[in-house]
Amino acid sequence: MDLIVSHFPTLVCSFCRLNTPDKEELTGVQHKYSETVLVFPAAGQTCHAYCTYCFRWSQFIGDEELRFAQKEASSLFDYLAEHSEVSDILMTGGDPMVMKTKTLAQYLEPLCHPNFLPHVKNLRIGTRSLSFWPQRFLTDNDADKLIDLLRRVREEGGRHVAIMAHLGHHRELSTEKFEKAVGRLQKEAGATIRSQSPIMRGINDDSEVWAEKWRKEVKMGIIPYYMFMARDTGAQHYFDVPMARAHRLYSDALRNCSGLIRTARGPSMSCTPGKVEVTGVEEIFGHKAFVLRFLQCRDEGWIGRPFFAKYDDKAVWFDDLEPLPGMQLPWDENGLPRPVPPSLN
Repeated sequence: MDLIVSHFPTLVCSFCRLNTPDKEELTGVQHKYSETVLVFPAAGQTCHAYCTYCFRWSQFIGDEELRFAQKEASSLFDYLAEHSEVSDILMTGGDPMVMKTKTLAQYLEPLCHPNFLPHVKNLRIGTRSLSFWPQRFLTDNDADKLIDLLRRVREEGGRHVAIMAHLGHHRELSTEKFEKAVGRLQKEAGATIRSQSPIMRGINDDSEVWAEKWRKEVKMGIIPYYMFMARDTGAQHYFDVPMARAHRLYSDALRNCSGLIRTARGPSMSCTPGKVEVTGVEEIFGHKAFVLRFLQCRDEGWIGRPFFAKYDDKAVWFDDLEPLPGMQLPWDENGLPRPVPPSLN
């Protein structure tokens, strides 16, 4: 573990600083995109699963300098009150569902009141618990209180409640407890469940695995949301799938599915400039090229705009890409977006 820490601390810490509001009390808040604020509750920085490919390994190793955690809710709410452009709170970790309901309520109870931060319309909670600890929603001693709290955020607070479920393989959907937990969240809490996962070599780098996962999800009322590329942290070199192959697998999986499943976006890189989707491979001015676009970007002017990069069957991350002759990539040497050319506005 010391070897991992010595290899990655600059990357991890610089990433946190880049997205962190300049307020001393906001020790676990990131604000990368204008409409969405991420919060890492201190009590939620462990997980029901410790996946060897987890890109947030620094949350779990006990190093306080690397760990990112928000110690209380009031400073988060103060920040949100100053930022009316924020419509979404994304609680992440770790896994917020390791928190007891009474602790989670510090963040969620105020959202049960419609006049509290009325510009915040959506609550998202990222979790692995549906497959690794479905008892959290069924038989834990505060499961009923959790379901009721989520219901109140939706019904009394008038907010959309989305469970962002990390589901990497169709086998994770196969247990009776999983099915019951999904049903309870949907029917009693009124939550929407969306699925997302990275594509990982040796785990789910198979188009039929993804197609079967998405089919099962839609049958259960879960919305397929994202296929992610492995991030450039931790064991990326062991689990990465080149973006050319990931795009082929994504396309092959969709071809075997109904239109209801084509809500899944990907393969997508959540990288320094934004969320970059590999849209396809085409010939551009005589050069084989990746066609890409921003699904999200630090500069909103780039969102939805296609751009091109040299085709490279070994490229696994955005900084492996090179521009086509006579063109620029839409980010600089630091990975930050360049200004949108006036001719494109």
